[in-house]
Amino acid sequence: MTEPEIPSAHSSVSSFTNDPARLRVLERILREGQRTGALSAVPVSEIINHAQWFTKAIPATAHLAVDLGSGAGVPGLIVAIQRPDLELVLVDRRAGRTDNLLRAVIALNLADRVSVRCCEIEDMARDSTWAKHFDVVMSRGLGPAVKTLNLSRELVKQGGVIIVSEPPPGSPSRWNAQQVSALGLEGPIVLGAVAMFHVKHSDAQNDDFG
Repeated sequence: MTEPEIPSAHSSVSSFTNDPARLRVLERILREGQRTGALSAVPVSEIINHAQWFTKAIPATAHLAVDLGSGAGVPGLIVAIQRPDLELVLVDRRAGRTDNLLRAVIALNLADRVSVRCCEIEDMARDSTWAKHFDVVMSRGLGPAVKTLNLSRELVKQGGVIIVSEPPPGSPSRWNAQQVSALGLEGPIVLGAVAMFHVKHSDAQNDDFG
């Protein structure tokens, strides 16, 4: 079996230090997300630093990504700013949060390539418009690890990647190798704060472990 490739730094990755005005807008959006309960009350700088691991894990060849359970826009907004070559879809099931996301996308001048959907992820996965549609599916976690992979697997295309937040260092692995393989995935490769899975070239998906 070929080992999945760890992505290298992409030449189009943008640094926040080059756009301090946009960083201030992002920080304001994230603080509002904390106020409404969409984000935990950790320093905003830590939230941004954590989200940047998603940016680092996205292959240079990717063009279309989706952020599942985006909430206040993490990691999606950070990835969108740092990868101006990507189109993104931010998904959340709560209308209040997607309303805020729409405003955030406009405030950050991202509306030309970032869209927002209010729907259940299960419904999106069953929709032929979106099934096997994305180069990258990312999330901070959608509940149990296997559920996260199952839902993500329905949306990622052959040759694509799934990127999921990892628990703090020292935590036991939550990935079952047999279940991962049965979903037609290779991995995980742990890259900083995220775990990355590649779709096998056979594109085989067997039993549903959900």
